[in-house]
Order: sequence, then C-alpha cells, then structure tokens
Amino acid sequence: MSARRGAAVSAEERSDITDLVSMHGHLVDDGDLGRLEELFTPDVVYDVSDLGGGRLLGVAAVREAALALGAGNPVAHHVTNVVVGESADGRVRVRSKGLGVMADGSCGSVTYDDTVVRTPEGWRICHRRVSARRVPLSGLGPPSS
Repeated sequence: MSARRGAAVSAEERSDITDLVSMHGHLVDDGDLGRLEELFTPDVVYDVSDLGGGRLLGVAAVREAALALGAGNPVAHHVTNVVVGESADGRVRVRSKGLGVMADGSCGSVTYDDTVVRTPEGWRICHRRVSARRVPLSGLGPPSS
C-alpha cells in the first residue's frame, strides 16, 4: 500500500476508483462472488449494521453473508453519484448512492461510504459502510414558525 499523504487524486485514479465502486454491482448481480478480492482488501470491514447485518470482517464473511441472504439479495445493484475525495491520511474517501431492485420489483436506496486504498493489485475498498435511505431529506422537516 502506498502512502498518499494528502496527494491530489489524479483524473486517471478517479476513473479507476469509480470503476472499482461500479464493479461491485456487476460481480454481485452475476453471482461472481469468487471475484470479491478484486474489490476488497482481504481484511475489509463491510458495515451493514444499518440494514441489520452487523459488521462483516474480511472478504470471506462478505461472500458468506451474500450466500446466506440468497434470494433476499437484490437482483440488481445500481451505483450512481460517485464522489471521490482526497484525505490527509493517505487513503481515498468515496461516497456513492446505491439503488437495489428486488425480485418483486420493489426498490431501495442506500449510501455507500467507502475508504479506498492502493494495493499492489490496484485500488481496493478497505472499509464500506452501507446506510439505508428511508425518509426524504434524512428526516428534515419544514422550518417551525
């Protein structure tokens, strides 16, 4: 892992990181769970606490959770609104929106907050927090008079 120490993220790196985040949906939707190492560091922390799944530690745990969920998985994951941000600690922060389409046609929306690092194999997600979007404006109501 190379230290970035506040270095600017180049356009090529942004493109590579966006592709990494986007590839998640393709691999999972295709059931190609044997390739999750292309997305995540071996010791990834995949936090799905907000969805009731707790914190998954390591690629094997992510794979096992997807298999255990079985038909409860979305049939389609769509990632959009990818924002790549620099960080002073040498890691890259990525925030994106996810839409999940279920087999019955219902949909849900999440926010992915990722920490991405460069490894000898390329960019990998070392931490992902998935937060469900349940109410408009995160519950912000009209101003009181």
